[in-house]
Amino acid sequence: MDADFSPAFHIMAKPIGPVCNLNCTYCYYIEKHALFGHKKNFRMSGRVLEEFIKKYITTQDIPEIAFIWQGGEPTLLGIDFFKNVVSLQRKYAAGKTVTNAIQTNGTLLTNEWCSFFAENRFLVGLSIDGPEEIHDRYRVDKAGNGTFNRVYSGLQLLQKHYVEVNALTCITRESATHPLEIYRFLKEAGIGFIQFIPIVERVADKAAIDLGLKLSGPPEVDDETSSAETTPWSVAPEAYGDFLIQVFDQWVRSDVGTVFIMNFEAWLGAWMGLEAATCVNAKECGRSLVMEHNGDIYACDHFVYPDRRLGNILNDMPHELIRTSRQTGFGSRKQSALPTVCRNCDVLFACRGECPKHRFCKTKEGEPGLNYLCKGYKKVFTHIDKYMKTMALLLNKGYPAEKVMDAIKGPIALYPY
Repeated sequence: MDADFSPAFHIMAKPIGPVCNLNCTYCYYIEKHALFGHKKNFRMSGRVLEEFIKKYITTQDIPEIAFIWQGGEPTLLGIDFFKNVVSLQRKYAAGKTVTNAIQTNGTLLTNEWCSFFAENRFLVGLSIDGPEEIHDRYRVDKAGNGTFNRVYSGLQLLQKHYVEVNALTCITRESATHPLEIYRFLKEAGIGFIQFIPIVERVADKAAIDLGLKLSGPPEVDDETSSAETTPWSVAPEAYGDFLIQVFDQWVRSDVGTVFIMNFEAWLGAWMGLEAATCVNAKECGRSLVMEHNGDIYACDHFVYPDRRLGNILNDMPHELIRTSRQTGFGSRKQSALPTVCRNCDVLFACRGECPKHRFCKTKEGEPGLNYLCKGYKKVFTHIDKYMKTMALLLNKGYPAEKVMDAIKGPIALYPY
């Protein structure tokens, strides 16, 4: 491979930084305003945008380049901004396939927006936490009003224009007790692609307070001084496991092949011995960067803090930032700093310690770096093992994974035969 190129890496772009029209209680990003002093204009400049698109496409030696746009709320930029995005991508594509995904709260969507997404084949990640009472518990606007009706209207517009939608469903301490209610709601709403996101945030420590923040940043995985005190809305570990088990049991009996749940799809890959498709379940991380509105590039979406700034798109080449010892060391510590109990765990192949953001607990032996959600993951991975083994075997023999539903009903036996 040419030294001027790099194998695949990923940069999530924040073209409007932490600016949002909502004020969701559990959001970890809107308070990042504090990191930019009294700045008021967070709109990405045309120069930063073009340099990002050019460098992101041209420095990767792969045939398909995937862009993802997040915020804050990226639709606040207006359609013309994204029309320019598409124009610049065509300018620099040079025969490569370029795809786009945008994450939105859905409250500002119109027919014009949805027509644009459909025409340009944007994948839309829509933040929707379930039925109205559950969704409105934390997803509120600046006045504290619930947003469900506006989000659901946005969903209907997306579906009207046949835009591909992926539900981004956050699981909190309260919503974890309503697994089937949430899952059935999403299915009945016509959503076939779902991602369940555990909400885990720690109350501010001294370092966060000094930065003007109310939530703590991720600890170093071997930080023995890190606190395990979480916010009231953070999901309880075993409750998160129970939530996933109940949804999985419904899915594996009725919906394999028709409803795609990213959590389960990623784990199935682990049972098949494939390289992880998501960073949280990979052996190492460090190849998924985030770029702020001003072009600053950080180690990860959860590490947008001054000490994790790697460079700026205007002055640096992203593939070179990926290769720095600072970033490779950050990525490798995901594996190298695992506590002993994790190294000896039967489900390490599926978990891999999950996200470093959540590794702020200690083991019974007093080792730091244990994932807060460990008990929940251990519970769900143990429960789904025989089903995953069956689906992996079916796929390896050339059969579709949905045949697992026949195996559950009989007379075909689940793995092992």
